[in-house]
Amino acid sequence: MDKSKIDAVEQQLLAAARAAEDPRSIFRFTEFRELAAEIGKLPATERPAFGQELNQMKQRLQQQVEEIIASRADAEVEAIDVTAPLGINQPTSRPLTADNGSKHPLMTELDRVSEIYRNMGFDVVESRNLDDDFHMFSSLNFPDDHPARDGYDSFRTTDGFIPPAHTSTMQHRVLKANLHKLKEGGQIAVVIPGRVFRNEDIDATHEHTFYQCEGVFVSEDATLGQLLAVLQKFFESYYGQKLRIKTQPGYFPFTEPSLEFSIEKPAALGGKGDGWLELCGCGMIHPRVLEMAGIDPQKYKGFAWGGGIDRLVLMKYALTDIRNFESGKLSFLKEF
Repeated sequence: MDKSKIDAVEQQLLAAARAAEDPRSIFRFTEFRELAAEIGKLPATERPAFGQELNQMKQRLQQQVEEIIASRADAEVEAIDVTAPLGINQPTSRPLTADNGSKHPLMTELDRVSEIYRNMGFDVVESRNLDDDFHMFSSLNFPDDHPARDGYDSFRTTDGFIPPAHTSTMQHRVLKANLHKLKEGGQIAVVIPGRVFRNEDIDATHEHTFYQCEGVFVSEDATLGQLLAVLQKFFESYYGQKLRIKTQPGYFPFTEPSLEFSIEKPAALGGKGDGWLELCGCGMIHPRVLEMAGIDPQKYKGFAWGGGIDRLVLMKYALTDIRNFESGKLSFLKEF
């Protein structure tokens, strides 16, 4: 029996399955019975091979028929608009009002923070939600045995990627992307707001997911005094009053010297000039960090800082539980 006849019948039945209302009906066609009847007409030595070819053809057709049926089922499923305010895909003439939603308080404050820095001449670059070990640690001068690399502090995916624990993960990219400004005689001035993730025990003052804002400045004559002036100006603009500031020594692998920056408690928070709030870490960018970004530390100097946004919002609105920001509680969000 010529195998080409089996192939021809297979193609004929497949075309019929695609056209039939019930694709499985092809298995009742006379072609199958006619091919099976051919087995008895063949020499005994040819029957096993022919029977095997016939079975394989039937198996291929069964698989193709099931695929045809599955594709038709997918096409018949009605798409659902999950954003529809009423029933599934039901049109509505109800006008959109303020009751339909509002801006999240963190987004409002992030916009305010970005606006203040833009007015000071900084560009704004958004951070990432997933990064690698190099940008998270190595490019920032973290030693190989630094505890921040351990799982108890930073999350890691099974592929080895890291949900950033700080917006400093963008510092290397920002420096390299703006090298041309230094070569043209200008300066690098960028702030980087973004979401960060920490392996934290959650309570009223600690969350595993929150927002930070990183700042980076590089020029031929950047100084620690300029850094403190930028931060003082920012917090005075944010709280709408003159503020005293103070610093104390700190440690960060990517800055040298490193400082903890504090402001006097603003009147908006009940301050009367008798209390201090530590709000961010800062310092002069470490020469190794500049070198890894292709910047000559003998010619250029830089400073950087970073601090949380959620805490600013907590204090600004006298809130008591940081977990509300990520909770999706409508009763909380409606207050804003």
